[in-house]
Amino acid sequence: MNIVKHSNIEDLILDINGGKYLLDRDVANLYGVSTKRINEAAKNNPARFPKGYIIEIDKNQKDKLVENFDRFSTLKHSSAKPKAFSEKGLYMLATILTSPKAVETTINIIETFAKIKELSKNIKAISTTTNKKEQAGIMAKSGEIIAEILDDDLVTNESETTIELNFAMLKFKHTIKKSKK
Repeated sequence: MNIVKHSNIEDLILDINGGKYLLDRDVANLYGVSTKRINEAAKNNPARFPKGYIIEIDKNQKDKLVENFDRFSTLKHSSAKPKAFSEKGLYMLATILTSPKAVETTINIIETFAKIKELSKNIKAISTTTNKKEQAGIMAKSGEIIAEILDDDLVTNESETTIELNFAMLKFKHTIKKSKK
């Protein structure tokens, strides 16, 4: 079975109206089912999806998606309004779709959202902490999170890989050393 990598999921998360969402077609692709199946599952279980769990993308938002992301070019002439699932909506969807691939994908989606939240929390903590030792600990933990998200893509062989992120008020640099075993 193909395991969905955290970084693949992270690339699909969209910021819509200040929230983090996955579009129905991306969710369907991750789960290996049709978009119609995803939307049917949500439609047939309305009690599981209260307000905010799923949002409908309006025409203006859809046009911006088409304009900014090549993967949405097929939406340009579509009359259907795409749906977007929040993290909570994805949890509920996971209770409906129960194939082995759906379970594996759900676990990866949940882990990705958790890592993004933790990394965001750490970045905020670094900017408010004045204790250098505490900052160093938070930065080390943040580096571990980034390494977990990217690890499958890092090719190292008795060398160093440096990840450097620049966040307006601080620069975060983490070096990963691996040796060939």
